[in-house]
Amino acid sequence: MKKHGKKYRAAVEKLEPGRKYTLEEGVAKLKEVAFAKFDETVELTIWLGVDPRKADQLVRGTIVLPHGIGKSKKILVIAQGDKIKEAEEAGADFVGGEDMVNKIKNENWLDFEAVIATPDMMRLVGGLGKILGPRGLMPNPKTGTVTFDIKTAVKETKAGKVEYRVDKTGVIHVGVGKVSFSADQIRDNARSLIEAVVKAKPTTAKGKYMRKVNLAATMSPGVLLDEAAYAK
Repeated sequence: MKKHGKKYRAAVEKLEPGRKYTLEEGVAKLKEVAFAKFDETVELTIWLGVDPRKADQLVRGTIVLPHGIGKSKKILVIAQGDKIKEAEEAGADFVGGEDMVNKIKNENWLDFEAVIATPDMMRLVGGLGKILGPRGLMPNPKTGTVTFDIKTAVKETKAGKVEYRVDKTGVIHVGVGKVSFSADQIRDNARSLIEAVVKAKPTTAKGKYMRKVNLAATMSPGVLLDEAAYAK
């Protein structure tokens, strides 16, 4: 069984056992208990009352967080023709066509954090499913990463666009900033994500939808939020 260090145990003691905090209280408490020497990522974890095995209960979408995520993602754009120049001008880190597809396939090259592709290139990109899929990098029309509007897609991703997707256990994990963010910035980002997930509630979902909400930094204990505040 994993044993936590003194700093972690000290942080736990600052939390009231079993208490569910409001979002404002939770963010304040998170900043109070964070102890790592590096700028930790703040992650929001949401347990949902859905059955991910059913296609009509998959909760998935994208949102541009109001204050970004604390870093600019490395973006690969796979396109051709005029869209190559559009991607470069929009600020994409890597741009190419079939050459990029082959580099990923033959060299297992993965030095990027987001992939955007034009629809006419998906005939080639589709073959990368086994490589990009497990890493959450496969372009998808539902997340706005398969589009001819390359300029908007690149700018939104650079600005802090994140994807939320329920996993096979019915849980969503998404980074919503850094500990160095102000309390207001973390609160705004977290609230935006929670509201997006609430709006994405499947009509076929029965019973309690928002079952548990937790806010935590990379090294610190989680702070439970009052999920009842978002129940619908």
